[in-house]
This record gives sequence, structure tokens and C-alpha cells, in this order.
Amino acid sequence: MGNTFMFLLMALNTALSSQEELKTTQQEASKHRINVERQRTEVDSLYDEMNLAQVLQYEAFRQAMEGRKALPIHNKDIMTVIDFSLASTEKRLVVLDLAQKKVLFNTLVSHGKNSGENYAVNFSNQQESLKSSLGFFTTENTYNGENGYSLVLNGLEKGINDNAKARYVVMHGADYCSNGTIASLGRLGKSYGCPAVPREFAVPIINTIKDGTLLFIYADNADYLSKTHLIHQPNMLMAQFQKRQPTFNNEG
Repeated sequence: MGNTFMFLLMALNTALSSQEELKTTQQEASKHRINVERQRTEVDSLYDEMNLAQVLQYEAFRQAMEGRKALPIHNKDIMTVIDFSLASTEKRLVVLDLAQKKVLFNTLVSHGKNSGENYAVNFSNQQESLKSSLGFFTTENTYNGENGYSLVLNGLEKGINDNAKARYVVMHGADYCSNGTIASLGRLGKSYGCPAVPREFAVPIINTIKDGTLLFIYADNADYLSKTHLIHQPNMLMAQFQKRQPTFNNEG
């Protein structure tokens, strides 16, 4: 009788201990989940509210918004992002009205002839490189030149794109930036380093973004990220954290 009583007492203690451990584990899991949720930012919310996943990769938008926050841009309501991580056959240029939370333009854009074929993979700030430059620019005045109506771009990052004006890197329209060229070559035609847009969109896009708005050229490029002082990479830390906590991804 005494042995039976002791056995039952030990079994009860074991059950209570297991329940307590389970409760503690659930509390810890809940704490970590709350920490993850707290890292959601205003940029995340704006990206979702503007339904930008249809037209722009999140990371390109996040990096553009970091520069927008740091730089003294005259008109922060309008922002242009070019995503050179995509093939030239895709619509890589997006013009956003952040104040009205609208996508104004989403169209093709050419890269420099020495930056790559269908994908832009090489970038430069050097004269006569015929390559595109990455990073942050501000738009300036317009003029009519050899390529028609054009927009002066001022590179804002020293050693990355600050030779843009000296290189005559400007936005302009081009016949080789068209679906017809894609059908013929399997890719867009290439510029001398300028972000060239379809001829029919050149005037409305340039008139929308001229005179002091931000333009960011993104490419998921490690060399650029190692040089720029405008972008941090919190998502990498988040990804590492989530990788260490795989069970949380499956919790309701």
C-alpha cells in the first residue's frame, strides 16, 4: 500500500512538472513572437497599404526609403525606383506618389551597354565606362538634346554615382526601350549608361519626377552595399533570428 501511494505521488509530481515546463515553453514562444511582431515598421505597412508587391520588390523599396529618410530631398512625395536586379524584359521602373499612396508609372527601363545583356550586373561611376551607376540621385532640370526631352540626374553618393552629371547620365526616351526590341532581341536595347525609358512615357515621367525628387537605382549588389553609407541591413538580422527560431513560423 505504501509503495503504491509513493508511486502515485511521483507520477503526479512528474505530470505537474511537465505541465509547468510546457507552460514556460509556450510563454517563451509567445515572448519571441511578440518581439518579431514589434519589428514591423512603418515602411512595411506603407509597402502593404500601397500594394507594392505587384510592382516592386520589398527590399528595393526598403532601401529607397532609407535613403529618402536620410537625404535632404526637395520633394519627398514623389520617388522613383529602378530595380536592376530584374531582367530588362521586365518593368523595372516604378514612380510612386508616397503622399497619395499611388503607383504613377511602372514601365521598362534600359541599362548601360557595358553593364550586361538582359541583366545589368556591372556598374561604374567612371567616365566612358558605358555602364549604369547604382544608388541615390536627385532629379534636376530638363532640356532638349540629342535624345529629345531629357532630365538631368545628380548622383548623391561619392565614389558611387557622383560623376553622373559629368558623364551626362540623364533620363531620356529611346526607341530601343520597347516591347518591339524585346520581341526582336530577347532583351531591351542598351544605353551609354543612362536610364532610358520608352519614348511614349518619357515626357510624362520626366515632368512628374523633375525638379528635386529622389531616384534610387537598386540591384541587390554586395559591392554597392559595402560602400554606401545610406543603407542598413536589418532584414539580414531578422532573417538570421527567424532561422534560429524555426518553430515560430508554423505557429498560429
